[in-house]
Amino acid sequence: MSATADHAEERTNPAGRLGFEPGQVVQEIGFDDDVDHDLREGIESLIGQDLVDEDYDDVADVVLLWFRDDDGDLTDALVDAIGLLEDGGMIWLLTPKTGRDGYVEPSDINDAAQTAGLSQTKSISVGKEWSGTRLATPKSKR
Repeated sequence: MSATADHAEERTNPAGRLGFEPGQVVQEIGFDDDVDHDLREGIESLIGQDLVDEDYDDVADVVLLWFRDDDGDLTDALVDAIGLLEDGGMIWLLTPKTGRDGYVEPSDINDAAQTAGLSQTKSISVGKEWSGTRLATPKSKR
C-alpha cells in the first residue's frame, strides 16, 4: 500500500491512527451503549477479527479500555488491564472528551497511569466523543 493510501485509510478509518495490526488480539473492557461503534468496527477491520470481550481467558496484544469518570477507580482498572496483556502489550485508554458526560481529567489519567506503572506515550482524538491515550507497559526483564 502506498503512503498516500495509508493516509487515506487514516482519514476514513479513525482506528488507522492507533497502530493496530492484522492478527492482533484486542480485548475490549468497559463496553457500553455510548462507545464509538465506528471506531470499534475500524479496529476489527484492521486486525481482521472481532474484538474479544472481558470474559476472554488468554492474554491480549492490546487492551481497549473505555473508561468514564463514574466507572470507579482508574488506577485499579489499569492494573487489572495490565494483567490481561502479553509482555510488551499496550493499553488504549478511551475517555469522553472535554465537556462530555464522564470526562476524565488528563491529570487523573497521568496519575493513575504512573501509579499503575505505565508510560503515557500518545494522546489523540479517536472520534467525535472520545479521546484515546496510549499507555505502554514496562518492558519485561527476562
